[in-house]
Amino acid sequence: MALQSSGAISLSDIQTEFTGSNPISLSEYYGSDTVPASGAISFNDFYGTSNAVFMVATGGTVTTSGDYKIHKFLSSGTFTVSVAGNAAGSNTIEYLIVAGGGQASGAGNNSVPTIGGGGAGGGFRTSTVTATTGAKTIVVGGGSSNSSALGITSTQGGNGGSPGGAGGSGGSGGGGGLSISYTYGQPAYQYGGSGGSGTSGQGFAGKSVPSGSADYCAGGGGGASETGGTSPYARQNGGNGSYSSISGTNTAYAGGGGAGRSGMTGSTATGGVGGGASSGGPPSNAAANTGGGGAGGASWYSSWAGGTGGSGIVYLKYKFQ
Repeated sequence: MALQSSGAISLSDIQTEFTGSNPISLSEYYGSDTVPASGAISFNDFYGTSNAVFMVATGGTVTTSGDYKIHKFLSSGTFTVSVAGNAAGSNTIEYLIVAGGGQASGAGNNSVPTIGGGGAGGGFRTSTVTATTGAKTIVVGGGSSNSSALGITSTQGGNGGSPGGAGGSGGSGGGGGLSISYTYGQPAYQYGGSGGSGTSGQGFAGKSVPSGSADYCAGGGGGASETGGTSPYARQNGGNGSYSSISGTNTAYAGGGGAGRSGMTGSTATGGVGGGASSGGPPSNAAANTGGGGAGGASWYSSWAGGTGGSGIVYLKYKFQ
């Protein structure tokens, strides 16, 4: 705690803040905080000074930005705090914890369109905690797995719904799947699944697919900043991710995966940092360490596995000087 910025300061006040021997001599405190390193020292030199001790920690890949250190974990590891710090701003850890994105559903080999829902973005959590000493286990989840650090867990993205089935719940929710019945060679009725729910403070729900007349459109997975599917005719779009600049670069994480829209050829879907369903080919996997959801398969007379969710990531940032 810093010394007062005005009024009377005693020698014992200074000793309490900076420690020292008895009897007390002001020369013991040369160079403390803003106190001169030599020459005459007055009591006024101690106004607003503090014996701040800053955090010291190891683990992950460490970079420095100004007065801050940033620890990045692309895989599970250990964050060890040897000195926790003793002052506001010097013992506070900012964190970003992103879980693995959800697995999308594939599409079966049928004579009619069967379209899997998009996987959801992984849980996205960012805030601050007060540092404590000791070794802390850091878990970076793979696709469809939780990530955790400092006692805080981000929930995995929900998986995409199988054709006609519901999307799974998670940090964000997976999109509903689609199947279509045919009568005399013509599409007659679509069976749609509901979108999975998201977790408050981590992500949003996947898009539901209504049952009714056929429209060849499954549901996109939810993302960290919005639900999957922005409108009935863009239902296959994954929800966008959320941005963080904790690394020094403003980057999006935990976008939902897109789902297919038409039968054989499919269509490209927008999923933030999640994968979009590819056009005329297998659906995309989400990129590693983004927490994005995989893209759902869209097929007709073919069979595609759904895209995989991207692994998560953990960042820890604190003032070190």
